[in-house]
Amino acid sequence: MAKIHELSENLTNQIAAGEVIERPASVVKELVENAIDAQASRIRVEVQHSGLKQISVQDNGSGIAPDQVDLAFMRHATSKIQDEHDLFNIATLGFRGEALASIAAVAHVEILTSIDGQTATRAAFAGGVKKFQEDAGSAKGTKITVGDIFYNTPARLKYLKSPKTELLKIVDIVNRIALGHPEISLTLASDGKVLLRTPGNGNLKQAVANIYGRKVAEKMLTVENEDPDFTLYGLVSEANLTRSSRNFISILLNGRYIKNYQLSSALLDGYGNKLGGKYPIAVLAIEADPLLVDVNVHPTKEEVRLSKEKELSRLITSAVTEALMDEDEASPLFQLTPFKDKTQLDQLEFNLKPNVVDTRRPDDFQLEVSQVAEPEGKTDITNKKETETKETKETAEKKEIKQEEKEEKTSAPEYVDLNQVREDDQYVLTKSWDQHVKEQTALPPFAGGEEAASPVTSKADQLLRQHLPALRLLGQMGGYLLAEHGGDLYLLDQVAVRRRLEYDQILASLEKDENYQQGLLEPLVFDFSVYDYQKLKDQLPLLRQLGLEMEDFGQNTLLMHSYPTWLKGEVTVQVRELLDQLLSSRENDGKSLLKLVAAKAAESNVSRRVNLTGAEAADLLLRLQTASDPYRDASGQVAVVRLSQNDLSKLFKKGK
Repeated sequence: MAKIHELSENLTNQIAAGEVIERPASVVKELVENAIDAQASRIRVEVQHSGLKQISVQDNGSGIAPDQVDLAFMRHATSKIQDEHDLFNIATLGFRGEALASIAAVAHVEILTSIDGQTATRAAFAGGVKKFQEDAGSAKGTKITVGDIFYNTPARLKYLKSPKTELLKIVDIVNRIALGHPEISLTLASDGKVLLRTPGNGNLKQAVANIYGRKVAEKMLTVENEDPDFTLYGLVSEANLTRSSRNFISILLNGRYIKNYQLSSALLDGYGNKLGGKYPIAVLAIEADPLLVDVNVHPTKEEVRLSKEKELSRLITSAVTEALMDEDEASPLFQLTPFKDKTQLDQLEFNLKPNVVDTRRPDDFQLEVSQVAEPEGKTDITNKKETETKETKETAEKKEIKQEEKEEKTSAPEYVDLNQVREDDQYVLTKSWDQHVKEQTALPPFAGGEEAASPVTSKADQLLRQHLPALRLLGQMGGYLLAEHGGDLYLLDQVAVRRRLEYDQILASLEKDENYQQGLLEPLVFDFSVYDYQKLKDQLPLLRQLGLEMEDFGQNTLLMHSYPTWLKGEVTVQVRELLDQLLSSRENDGKSLLKLVAAKAAESNVSRRVNLTGAEAADLLLRLQTASDPYRDASGQVAVVRLSQNDLSKLFKKGK
């Protein structure tokens, strides 16, 4: 048996750092939370090279006494709890006494602190060991500088992402803290450039404006609710202001940002079915008795254990629902069309009044003359003209149908030509068995070569897989087209078919860089959060390839001078959705992003079914034959269903 021994203090600190300090953003989080616990009203965070080179956090808090500096960098030394009873009544963000010790174990740390603004103490630590301590001068508060993170644990460096990603992690955590403490002025600077600055006046809506933009803040609704255990306050976006991910939902419990799936779901339940599968922008601040919260279940304290979680979920859902109802009542549309206490009988009597509704039937509707109630003043001459008009239309339609049947009989013989392979999948005939074997053995893997792994398929199979046969339109029913080929029935979803064709057209123009653009007389201004702004700045070349001519205007703002013509509908909304799709995408290569954008644009452009004429429906079937995948749209929705004669016989249970 191996000998048991006690680990050294330096090694235990490094093990603790592995739990608490995962990346530069973890250092920023711990130091800013310590500054908040020190009653600071101003905090400034500066990073160099995304925090990999240096991180500096300065506050105007209470400071640390000279004789307490060594204790501050010891593990499990803290001023925030005294005994085991305090563990159940924690009101501060930090309490474990691990942050400074863990940071000093894996980086070079220098602290400058003062409790009175007259005399100060400067000290340096590296690898968990104090290098020096001296007197200095400084304003009241504390400034901690962390450099060369993970210098003595290089294995941790390989798990870090790109500098851009690490900076975005820092931006995200500072944003969450700023939303949880609008009474504190927070400043974040990267390589000398200010990325975020909040006023610190306690106004949550102004904090949202500084983080997500002024236009977003204007569309936020106030949420308030309480019960004997919880007090809820925050802001939620209107139902038409959404994002494609949960990243814009911030839940803060006693000033601490937490991750809780059940509370997030309760927030979404308050919207009902108004979101359409997307997510709102929300900031919910929850005040609860510390006895109901256990924050000592995770090293980084992002996950907590809650008592009465179901009661809190119901409180959130009802608060969000009430806020949205108040917004609906304040809207002009609601004021113009209030609810009325009308019975169905009253509504029916209203509809039967003359000149109220258009009761004309479509031209192809036929009814016995004796059943038709003729309006007063209708003359026989008018009836005769309408009858003649209907007869003329019916005659023209019958002639057109006969002509189509005649052309089909001429072009498609009803017999099977044994010397020609049929285009449908009922008959795949070869000239002879020997010829068939000869053709197959000439294909890989029998023939060998580089393409030995390619599947063995005949030309007829490839044609059937990639293209639809020539379909003859039978009619339309709701949002579906009915067509026929070779005795088989084809059912086509009109919306899915149109989306597939729209997707192919947009993707082709994007890949060929042939985006026709519509210029704007005045550029459109788009405000973003610091997080999104930093991501989009690197995507400007890709946006130009998509046809969006955008430029950096500074202050988390982009200007758009032109947009591609394939964007339809309200331009601002469509561009916002497109940019949101780019921001939430995990695809890295340009081709995948182009496909993603084309699919999203096709879905937005073709959102509902339309009434097609016979010629338009026939043209749709013709274009679908050459689609990249005629059987489904870009999202995978089924577009075509084929029912063979055997399938129809089974449906009607024939032959049994």
